[in-house]
Amino acid sequence: MFEAKPLSIKSYLSATEIQKHLENVDYIIMAAPSMMAPPELPLHFTLFLNTQESIPEEIRPKLLEKFCNDHGITETSHVLSNLERIAFAQTSQETPMPRHLLDDAEASQIPWRLMHIIDFLGDSKGFKEAKDGLSGWSYSYN
Repeated sequence: MFEAKPLSIKSYLSATEIQKHLENVDYIIMAAPSMMAPPELPLHFTLFLNTQESIPEEIRPKLLEKFCNDHGITETSHVLSNLERIAFAQTSQETPMPRHLLDDAEASQIPWRLMHIIDFLGDSKGFKEAKDGLSGWSYSYN
């Protein structure tokens, strides 16, 4: 039986490294199992948009709808759409892991960048790895 081990964070990108790393990135998708008990939706998604500007309120639902259509996500709930502090962790994975920093004390010690995120619970016939208990992220480049 396969046992997933938590990712170990080796370091974080500096502010300059974050800027260079995000060149040509349109967005980053992260999928993970939901931490909420049923009957809540089983998957937790975060869409990290490579912008430091807030997306207008009237555009936000359309972005979520397009993302869901493009990725076969059939239901959503608990949607958060805001500018948030995002750090980038170096792990054993090839690309840095985006990390939403909620704690002010932690954010004062780790370099981060404001990004507009859309964070929500969802369901899909895809994302098998996340349904099996793994988390992952994928970069989309322009």
